[in-house]
This record gives sequence, structure tokens and C-alpha cells, in this order.
Amino acid sequence: MAIDPKLLDWLLDADPAIRWQVERDLAGAPPEVWEATRGAVAATGFGAELLAHQDPDGQWAGGAYFPAGFFGSAEQEEPGQPWVGTTWALKDLREWGVDAGALTDTAERLTANSRWEYDDLPYWGGEVDVCINSFTLATGAWLDVDVTPLAAWFSTHRLADGGWNCEAEEGDSVRSSFHSTLNAVRGLLAYESYTGDSSVREARQGGEEYLLTRRLLNRATTGERVGPFVDHFVYPNRYRYSALAALDHFRDASLAGGTPPDPRLADAVELVRAARRSDGIWLQGRVLPGRVWFDTDVPEGEPSKWLTLIGSRVLAWWDDADSATAQQTHRRRMDGS
Repeated sequence: MAIDPKLLDWLLDADPAIRWQVERDLAGAPPEVWEATRGAVAATGFGAELLAHQDPDGQWAGGAYFPAGFFGSAEQEEPGQPWVGTTWALKDLREWGVDAGALTDTAERLTANSRWEYDDLPYWGGEVDVCINSFTLATGAWLDVDVTPLAAWFSTHRLADGGWNCEAEEGDSVRSSFHSTLNAVRGLLAYESYTGDSSVREARQGGEEYLLTRRLLNRATTGERVGPFVDHFVYPNRYRYSALAALDHFRDASLAGGTPPDPRLADAVELVRAARRSDGIWLQGRVLPGRVWFDTDVPEGEPSKWLTLIGSRVLAWWDDADSATAQQTHRRRMDGS
């Protein structure tokens, strides 16, 4: 799928955390170009600013998932939650493409100094929440921490319907959650990509099948839309599910495995396509409330470079695969086979 040159120029005029992905995924730049831009993320813009907020003990804001002193504070009564703790900072840095080498001794410092707010558990062992564990698994693999015990946790904590639910450990649910399952499969794919360990692949693909049987959108019981969050496209989406976030994962999984898009993604693709304006841009959704170190995207209703990057590459992946299939079918017919 060709992208409009004006739209491409607009996307390229962005922070290096966005620009290198535009160069790689949309502009077709050679590796030496986008890799050079990616290498600058830790030194300039979003990446450099977030790294500057790291505490001497390796944490951000003095806490693992929440900032130090959060519980019992006035901030706890505010809408949403703060997004400034260690887990969120590391998730952002990893997803922005920061090289792990820029986080000197961070893994070791967190081993020594960071404990989960839940039961004071050690950081790299994870805790009981599948979403938190998925972020930790991916980040640990990125920073070359041995998180194989945490990887195994996902296989033993899958629910009978194939996915995961953050509320299951407290006995509050026996049904999987779209949010939790997407976070789990994204973490498992990242772990496998960083480490080469395929032992979690079956669990990941089972979670993906949970979403695919629901076409990324619908309840298994009634076939109705699972919730309004499905077409709520926002960056950063933190832990929230949407059809766009799910399709971005399935694109990653397809490229990693060398497999074509699953036809059951078609409805979600059309939902994403329908949200694109005529100029090729997606607008920012309702931003999730909570304290941040700094803004990384625009306010609600404004043109979002992050969402336009993600939406454009999802549609390009889908449409290019569909075009290739059509060409193969045409060639077979012409050959009489």
C-alpha cells in the first residue's frame, strides 16, 4: 500500500521514537537509515527525557508499578492511575526502541532495590497480575534478565477458554479478558523474539486463538461487540485493548512467524480502516487519565502521529498480503492450474 508523500513527510517530522518506525514500516528506508534514527532515541527527545527521570536505585518515581507514597495519598483518589512508575517507564523505553545498553546496570539495580507493591515480591519474579507479568516478562528479556520462570507462569495460569484475566488470581473471574489476553500474548511474543525460547509459543498461540475466534471484537456467547473500548483508539494505550492494538500485535506475530494474516482479522481491519480520515490520519481518542512525566502525543480529537503510524502499517500489512494473494490466484488461473 503506497502512502501519500505529504502524509509521510508529516509522520517523519517527529520524535526519533516515532520516526525510525515510520522509516522502517512505511517509507521503506534501508536498515542503515532507520537503525541510525533508532540509535538516537536514547540520546534525544522522548527517550532521553524519560531516561533522565530514572532514580539512582534504578527505579522511576521510587516504585515498581506505582510511585512511592501513592497508597493513602490524595493522588490515589484522582481518576485513573499514575503512569510514572518503573514498569511503565521501562515499557515505554522498550517500545520506543531504546537499546538495552542505554540502561546501564538497571536490571541489577532493580534486583537489589525494587519490590512489587503486592506482597513485597522481588521485581523480576513478577507478581499475580497477568498484565503486570507480561510487561515484566518482555522488559526482562529485553534487558537480558533470566525470566524463564516467569515465562512458564503464563502456561500454568491460562484459563479454560484459552486466554487470561487479571482478576482470575483473586478468584473474581473464570473467563478470559480481551485486555489481559492481548497483554499476555504481546509479552510472550516479545520474550520469544528477544530470547529465541519457543517454549511459550503454544500458550501464546492459544491466547491468540481466543481473540481470533471472537474476530478481535465480539463476545463468544452472543456475538455482540465486547465493549466500547474496542474502537477507542488512543496513544499511549497503556494496558487497554482495542482492535488497533490487537491488529498491531497480529502483524508483529505474522512477520515474526512468516505467516499470512488470518482471515478472521477482516472485521477488525475494516473497523480500523473506517476510523481513518480521508487524509490518511487517525485522530487521538480519549486520553487515559493519570500523572505522566511528559506528553508523548496530542490531546483528544487532534491528529495523532502515533495512531497514524500504527494504523497505516496495519493496513499496509493487510492490504499488501491481500494483493499478493490476489496476484497468486490470477497467475494460477492464467497458467490453467
